[in-house]
Amino acid sequence: MPKSVYVLNGPNLNLLGQREPEIYGRDTLDEIRLRVEKHLKSLGFNCEFRQTNSESELIDWIQEAGQNGDGLIINAAAYSHTSIAIRDALGAVSKPVIEVHLSNIFAREEYRHHSFVSEVAAGVICGLGPQGYLLAADALSELIA
Repeated sequence: MPKSVYVLNGPNLNLLGQREPEIYGRDTLDEIRLRVEKHLKSLGFNCEFRQTNSESELIDWIQEAGQNGDGLIINAAAYSHTSIAIRDALGAVSKPVIEVHLSNIFAREEYRHHSFVSEVAAGVICGLGPQGYLLAADALSELIA
């Protein structure tokens, strides 16, 4: 049975392609999803790709990924900088976690420079746009192997 990777996305990422394209690009989340699913399939993984604006739903999915998945890619968006609850949920996951941000959070507002998610992630990819998800999939594949 193929292994499974969860790709979880936080608030406002449903607006990709419309919201501040000069920062986040013109690709929609659905376009990114299709590329990520195809790439993960080529690496031999099933993909659970989801987005929510709800912190509690994201926490539920993180817990599900810890139970049912083999690894997790997360773009917690603004929750990366604010949610200790998401950090703690990720800390309870015994599978590898890669954090992704489309923009370079270190070249932006100072409040974005700290991520609670980074504290429990195996690695962080930021500033490379949608390509970051594919790089995260490659890294996760190596970590799972």
